[in-house]
Amino acid sequence: MTTTPTGRKHRLVVIGSGFGGLFGTRALRRRDDVEITLVARTAQHLFQPLLYQVATGILSEGEIAPSTREVLARQKNARVILGDVTHIDLEARTVTSALLGTETVTEYDSLLVAAGAGQSWFGHDEFAEFAPGMKSVDDALELRGRIFGAFELAEIATDDEDARRALTFVVVGAGPTGVEMAGQIAELASRTLKHDFRRIDPTQAHVILLDGADEVLPSFGERLGGAARRRLQEMGVDVRIGSMVTDVDETGLTYKDPQGHVVRVEALTKMWAAGVQASPLGRQLAEQSDAELDRAGRVKVNPDLTLPGHPEVFVVGDMIALDDLPGVAQVAIQGARFAAKELTHRLDGKPSQERFTYRDKGSMATVSRFSAVASIGRLRFHGFIAWLLWLGVHIVYIIGFKNRVTTLLHWAVSFLGRGRAERVATEQQVFARRAIKAADDLRDVG
Repeated sequence: MTTTPTGRKHRLVVIGSGFGGLFGTRALRRRDDVEITLVARTAQHLFQPLLYQVATGILSEGEIAPSTREVLARQKNARVILGDVTHIDLEARTVTSALLGTETVTEYDSLLVAAGAGQSWFGHDEFAEFAPGMKSVDDALELRGRIFGAFELAEIATDDEDARRALTFVVVGAGPTGVEMAGQIAELASRTLKHDFRRIDPTQAHVILLDGADEVLPSFGERLGGAARRRLQEMGVDVRIGSMVTDVDETGLTYKDPQGHVVRVEALTKMWAAGVQASPLGRQLAEQSDAELDRAGRVKVNPDLTLPGHPEVFVVGDMIALDDLPGVAQVAIQGARFAAKELTHRLDGKPSQERFTYRDKGSMATVSRFSAVASIGRLRFHGFIAWLLWLGVHIVYIIGFKNRVTTLLHWAVSFLGRGRAERVATEQQVFARRAIKAADDLRDVG
C-alpha cells in the first residue's frame, strides 16, 4: 500500500457534494491508501438539472437529491462532514467549516474544490427576495409554493386586476433552466390545473419569458433556439427577448425593451434564471495564490486543473475558467475524475497527465412533454426524438436505483396523464427565506 512519507494515509479533502465532489470521491473508492473527507453545506447530492421539476410538482426533492451519506455508505475510505466552508488556508493546508456555531478544522495533503456556483442577479442581489433563483432545493420548494399559491390567490381575488396579477408568471433568463421552467408552468396551467378551480380558468395564465439576449437558448445555436421558441409560443408562452430587467418588487417587475422603452409587468410570481456566479471560495484561493479570477469569479486554473503555485489543490466544475469550458455537469464530472486519476498517478509514481481534455457529450433542454432540443457533436435534434434522448440521459445520471424507479413513475403520471405527484406547497416554503434572513440580520446587529 502506498502511503505518505510519514507512513499515514494520504488525506484528501473534497469541498462540495455536487457532481464534481461526489464523482471525484467515488473515483477513488478503491484506494485504501487515501483517506477522503467530503465537506458540504448540504446533506444531499443535488441533481440540479431537474430542480425545475421539483418546483412545478412533477418530482419530490428526495428523488433528485439523495443523501450523500447514503450514496457513500459503502465507501469505507470516505467520511462526510456537514458544514459551510468558511476558510481555506493554503499555507497551513486546512479547511475550516461551520455548522450552527460549531467550527471544524480539517487538515489535508491534497484538496479538491468543487463548490460550484450560485445564482447571479448581476449586482442586484435585492431582486432575490422577489425573484428567487433555481440553484438549491430551498429555491425549488419556495418557487413551488409561490407557483401553486398564485393560483389559490387568483381563486379568491376580489377584482380582475388582482386575479390577473396572480395568474401572471415571469421567468427571467432564456437559457435551459428558464426555457424548461416557462414550459412547465405553461403545461401546469393548461393541463394539470385545467379543471381544478371554479372561479378562475387556469388556462388563462400568462407566462412571460424574458431575456436580454437576442435569441432563446443562445448556446444551442439559431436552429435549435428557434425551434424551442416556436414550441413555447405554441404553448402560449410570451417570449420577450432583447429585454433587460431594471427593477423587481413584490408585485411585479420593470424591463427595458429592444426599443429602449421601460415596460412594467404586474406579476406576483417571478423566477430568476439569468446568470451564475462562482462560489466565493474562488476569491479566497486567488488571494492566497498566483491565480486570477474572471468576471464571474471563476478561478483561472492550470491546464491540469491545479491552482497556480499549489499543485496539491485541484479546482473543478463551475468554479474554473479554462478553455471557455461551459458550466455544465459533464465538465464537473470529467474534471473530478481527471483530478482523481492525477492523484493516483502521483501516489503510484506515474507520470503526470499534464492536461485536462474535455469531451463534449452534448447539451439538452426540454421545452414541454414530448418536446426537447439536443445538440450532440454535429448532430442537432428537436421534438420527440430529442425528448427521448433527454429522458435516457437523465435516468442514467440520477444516483440510485430507487430514485430512477420513482422518477420514471412520476414522469409517467405527469407526461402520459395530467397529474403532478408533488403539489404540496406550504407558507413555510414561501416565507422561510425571509424569516431566516431577518434572524441573521438581528444576530449581526446584536
